Amino acid sequence: MNHEWIVNALEQLGNLGFFGIALALMIEVIPSELVLAYGGFLIAKGELSFISATIAGIVGGTIAQVFLYWLGYYGGRPFFEKYGKFLLIKKKHLDASERWFQKYGTIVIFTARFIPIVRHAISIPAGIAKMKFSQFILYTTTAMLPWTILFLLLGIQLNNHWEQISDVAGDYIKPIIIIAIIILSLYFLIHYAKSKKK
Repeated sequence: MNHEWIVNALEQLGNLGFFGIALALMIEVIPSELVLAYGGFLIAKGELSFISATIAGIVGGTIAQVFLYWLGYYGGRPFFEKYGKFLLIKKKHLDASERWFQKYGTIVIFTARFIPIVRHAISIPAGIAKMKFSQFILYTTTAMLPWTILFLLLGIQLNNHWEQISDVAGDYIKPIIIIAIIILSLYFLIHYAKSKKK
C-alpha cells in the first residue's frame, strides 16, 4: 500500500477529529495500528482528547467487525470466496479464522483480536456460525478497548513520528499475543476436561 497515500488519507480524516478516526477504522482500508497511532498524534497536538479518541477507536473498530459478522451471517463462506478480495480478506485469513473458531469457540472473538492473520477475519466464522449477536458485541468491544488504548499511547509517545508505529509496536504486541494464546490454551483445556467428565 502506498505510504504517502495513507498519510494523506489520515490527514484528511484527521480533520474530522472523532468521526475521522471512527470512519477510518470502519472502512478498514488502512491498518488500525496506523489509524490509532495517528489518533495518538492528534492527542499529543491537543486536537483530540484521549477519551474521544478511545471512544472513536472502540466504536469504529467494533462497527467494522459487525459488518464482517453480518456478511458472514447472511452471505456465508461462498460470499467471501467470491468477493473477499474486495474486502482485503484473503483465503488464508478465512481458513485460519475458521479453524480457530471451530477449535476454541466463541471466546476466540476476544483473544484473536490480538493475533495476526486471524484477527482481521475472525468475525466472519462467528457470523457463519450464527453466534449470538449480543455475545459477539461484548467480546469485540472488550477486545477493542486495550487495543485502542495501546496504540493511542504509542502514537502519543511517537508524536510526529507516528508513522513509525510498525517499527516499535512489535515489542508491545508480542507479549500480548503470548498471553492471548495462553488464555486460549487454558480455555481449551478446561473445556476439554469438562466435556470428558460429561
